[in-house]
Order: sequence, then structure tokens, then C-alpha cells
Amino acid sequence: MLSVLRNRAYRHLFIAQVIALVGTGLATVALGLLAYDIAGPRAGSVLGTALAIKMVAYVAIAPAIGAVAHRIPRRALLVGSDLTRAAVALSLPFVDQVWQVYVLIFALQAASAAFTPTFQAVIPDVLPKERDYTQALSMSRLAYDLESLFSPALAAALLTFMTYNWLFLGTVGGFLASAALVVSVVLPKPAPAPERTGGAYAKATAGSRLFFRVPRLRALLCLNLAVAAASALVTVNTVVYVRDQLSRPTGDVAFALGAYGGGSMLVALLLPRILARIADRTVMLTGALLLPVVFAAAGLITAASQGGWRWPALLGTWAAFGAACSMVLTPTGRLIRRSAPPEERTPAFAAQFSLSHAAWLITYPLAGWVGASAGLLSAVVTLGAIGLVATVAAVRLWPARDTEDFPHVHTGLAAGHPHLDGAAEVPGGWRHRHVQACDELHLVGASATR
Repeated sequence: MLSVLRNRAYRHLFIAQVIALVGTGLATVALGLLAYDIAGPRAGSVLGTALAIKMVAYVAIAPAIGAVAHRIPRRALLVGSDLTRAAVALSLPFVDQVWQVYVLIFALQAASAAFTPTFQAVIPDVLPKERDYTQALSMSRLAYDLESLFSPALAAALLTFMTYNWLFLGTVGGFLASAALVVSVVLPKPAPAPERTGGAYAKATAGSRLFFRVPRLRALLCLNLAVAAASALVTVNTVVYVRDQLSRPTGDVAFALGAYGGGSMLVALLLPRILARIADRTVMLTGALLLPVVFAAAGLITAASQGGWRWPALLGTWAAFGAACSMVLTPTGRLIRRSAPPEERTPAFAAQFSLSHAAWLITYPLAGWVGASAGLLSAVVTLGAIGLVATVAAVRLWPARDTEDFPHVHTGLAAGHPHLDGAAEVPGGWRHRHVQACDELHLVGASATR
């Protein structure tokens, strides 16, 4: 897998991603301590609101960036986002009001919403070969999982001899280093963006409309919801399981979250070889179908009132959640690359970024509210039901005879055209379905290929 790092441009971009992720992890720890200094016992409420602001920024800003990204050089957009994030992180130690935290968090996450989809859209151009791109996706998944384990440990070590405010300087350094690494490489020129008709709203929603037109991307929307349900249970309720349900020490919270990350990393390491032989559809739907089984195991652990077996069972269940989610998430970039032509990739990745976080915006508060008001078992049942329904919908929406080709779209025509019902998939290519008289366009039964 490491052979992909021989590509200088990708190597620099990957290192930039890792450094920025570590910086973000340090900021997450420091932000919690800052919230406690400002709000005291209300720190949890402040952090919950900050998380909601983060999700809202992701959902709202990413499509807007996707609409205008073709007008801005990609390197300038990436570097500008990093510099914005560095400036915000540098300002955080000086705030003393809750509203100031909210404003800065929104600015920080808006910059991230500009950076991440653009970065994701660049990688397929840097690594055009399918094998290399698949390895890059696994490397990215590993980077996210390792960051979730490494950053808290690094923060804990640093806090033994410095105050938390200095952690923000580590975040600043991470974003500045990321910007420098992006500047150090020449990025491939993107394909010319198509001329889009309509106003700002039509341009901002171009990527989202692609998701609703293409069957496999409609299935991906459901898979995003299934994964969000599972990750919400783990992220929001792990501390409740460890401290209240099992009466374990505080340090075991990290072990439980580490089990989830370990399962995800193991699958990410194995997937490049698996995807070389097995179709994305099979791998992703298998992962999604495993989620209801793992939810059932979580339900058994939750319903049990005693027994030493519950702790190792929880670790195994969390690892299984991580593995199943990784089976769905890791190949997502391959799916988007095959579903959107090169000139439409940035809006498509922006739509995935926005819509997937919209799913988390639903499931994260739901996991906390149901768990707190009705108990952990109710949270497991509720989130498990959401995951099951979303998975069944994904299986039904994703055609078994799925084509490798992206749909051919007539710019300004297929998107929202009153005479076209999107793109219907057929073996060997794509065709437009004609839904009413359109003699002047002569589209009845016409096939579209790349």
C-alpha cells in the first residue's frame, strides 16, 4: 500500500492531510478545556452547540464552495482554507465569551468545508490509476483512524507540562505546515467546468442533484445514514456504556473508542486487495448488512445487567462497528469518481461531504437525546432501526447490474429539465428516459455513452 507514496504530489498532500488532522485533534481537546473555563458546568452544552454549528457549516458551506470552486485555482483554495483555519485557531486562546467560540467555530468549519471536498476531488487527478487511487482511499481512512487514537494521547502528554492554550498553537502549526506542503506541489489542471444554466441555487445544488439522479449515489445516501447511526451510538454513548453501564474506569473510554478505530483500520488495510477482486457494491452493501447484526449484539450487551463478559463483548462489538463502517466508507471515493465526469467531481465530492454530515446532524443529537431520556437500550433500538431501514433501501436502490461508467449529462439539460427523468442505468452504458413529448430534442430511446 505504501508504494503510492512514491508519487511526490500525493506524498506531500497525504502528509499535509495527516498533519492537519493531528492539529485538528489537538484543537478538539483544547476546545473542551476552553469551554469549561468559560462556561463551567455548562461546558457540555457549549460543546454540543459547537458540534451542531460544525455540522450546519459543513451542510451549508460545502455545496456553495462546490458551485464556485471551478473559478478558483485549486491550490489557492486549499492554501486559503488552511490559512483561514490557522488564523481562527490562533484567535481561540483569546476568547472569553461563549458567542465568540461559536463564531470562530463556524469560521473554522466553513474553511474545512471548503478544504476537504476540494482535496478529495484533487486526489483522483493526482492518482488516475484505479489501483493507486484505491490505496490512497485506504491510506486516508487509516489517517483518520490513527488521528482519533494519536491526537488525544499526544494532547495528554503535552498537557503534563503546558497549559491547554498552547495546544492551539500546535493546531496553527499543523495548518501552516499543510499549506506549505500544498504549495510545494504542482496540482493537475482540472477538467474544464461545464457551463451551468440557472441561478446561484441551481449551481450550488448541482452535486446534490447528481446524487438523486444516479441510482448508485442514491444508494450511497442511504449508506451514509446507516453508517451515521452506527457511529453516533459509538461516539455519543461510549462514555455512558463504560462509566455507567459497566462501571469501568475513565481510561477504558479510550480503549473502547480505540477498539472501534482498530476495526476500521484493519479493514482499511485489507480493502485494496479485496476491491481488486470484488465489486464496490458487494463490499459496501456487505458492510451495511453487517450493521444490523452488530446492533443486535449491542442490544444484548445493553440488556444484560451483569457479567464480566460484557466488557470484552463491548470491545468486540465496537471493533465490528468500526470494521463494517470502514467497508462502507473507504470505497466511497471510488464510487463518486465512477459516477461523475472529471469536470463534475468537485461538486460531487462537496455534495457527499454535505449530505453525509447531514445524516450525522440527525443521528448524533438523536443518540444523545434518546439515550439520556429513554435509556441506552432505546437508543440502540432506535439507531439500529434507522440503520436497518437505510440498508434495505440501499440494497433496493443500487442496481445489481451496476455499470462502471459515469452517467452522461447534457449540461443545462438533464439537471432539472422538464422532459427528462434523470439518467436510467442499463447494461453497458447509460440512457436518458424520455417522459413526455419532446420531438424537437429527438431524445426518444437515444443512448448516451462517455
